[in-house]
Amino acid sequence: MKECIVFITNIINVLHDGLIYIFYLLGFSLSDKELHFWIIGIIGLLTFLSVYMIFKLLSKWKFSITAISFIYTLTVMLVLVFAIEIQQGITTRGNMEFDDAIAGLWGFLVFFSIYIAFASFFLLSKKLLSSNKEKKIKTEAPTRSQRHVN
Repeated sequence: MKECIVFITNIINVLHDGLIYIFYLLGFSLSDKELHFWIIGIIGLLTFLSVYMIFKLLSKWKFSITAISFIYTLTVMLVLVFAIEIQQGITTRGNMEFDDAIAGLWGFLVFFSIYIAFASFFLLSKKLLSSNKEKKIKTEAPTRSQRHVN
């Protein structure tokens, strides 16, 4: 995990220095805060537009709220498991390992799958019971000729 963070940090540092150099060549003298303002602002807006388009497509599905809730929760879980691993690396209270983060995410996926199985069973049972009631009501309802006999 530490090697992964160091690798990502090195990539970010190279990109950071490259962007500062590119802006310098273009005649801009940006401070680190100004660079963060522009880059994070642009990345955030592009992320928002991507998420908006994906969620707009998902909203047309029958279980759109479930799908959107799952994506949001998975995003929170990603941030949480990596925050925990980084915290363990900083405080040395535990081992900072990528495999721990993966195990945590697998835990969420397994428990979510169990939830989906129970919810599907419940919805299917409810649908079957309501369709049986409708069939029973139709078979018990008097026909047109039976209604006029009395």
